[in-house]
Amino acid sequence: MKQLVIAIDGYSSCGKSTTAKAVAQLLHYAYVDTGAMYRAVTLYLLESQIAFTDLPRIEQALREISISFRRNRRTGRNELFLNGVNREDDIRQMRISNSVSEVSVIPMVRHAMVAQQQKMGGKRGVVMDGRDIGTTVFPDAEVKIFMTAEVELRARRRQDELAEKGEIVPLEDIIENLRKRDYLDSTRAESPLRRAPDAVLLDTTHITITEQVDFVLDRVSSALFAAGWD
Repeated sequence: MKQLVIAIDGYSSCGKSTTAKAVAQLLHYAYVDTGAMYRAVTLYLLESQIAFTDLPRIEQALREISISFRRNRRTGRNELFLNGVNREDDIRQMRISNSVSEVSVIPMVRHAMVAQQQKMGGKRGVVMDGRDIGTTVFPDAEVKIFMTAEVELRARRRQDELAEKGEIVPLEDIIENLRKRDYLDSTRAESPLRRAPDAVLLDTTHITITEQVDFVLDRVSSALFAAGWD
């Protein structure tokens, strides 16, 4: 059976990653969390004390950064490795969330990450979630989903995720962070967050993860049927 590229775009904390991981596992596809890649760059810049306006140093840093994903056999998680070191938990910290949108608007950062993402998905059979997969990274993706949800619900989901890692953050702070990220992601000049014309809208406010996964799998079945690949 010919394999597809499944692009899942949308706002933060809508369930993109959870849904994408589940779909990838069920289809035996590769999974790439592109947002984690931008978080890794943000982490590297912060730890290297490189200002987000220092383009020459950022350009050099991008040559020093190696990003990969490995599946943790014990937990089943797909974890990010930065220069060979597992930094999955570090990139999920609130301090990274507060800065990642500023880093992701830098053109040279986006160009570098998009090139890596296109290489990762070059052989198809991949589920990618992010902000610009269906518009910039894989505009020819056979399945495109655009996810959204009410901001307060997104904030509560994010608050629960942080609490599980021992980071307690007031809900108001998370709502403010999400609104800031939404604005920056949607208004940036380079690959802004937007729904591709052929992407199907999925509002996750009142549905379960299982329903989200089923929704995507239905679109996959439709794509395979339409192309005569089933």
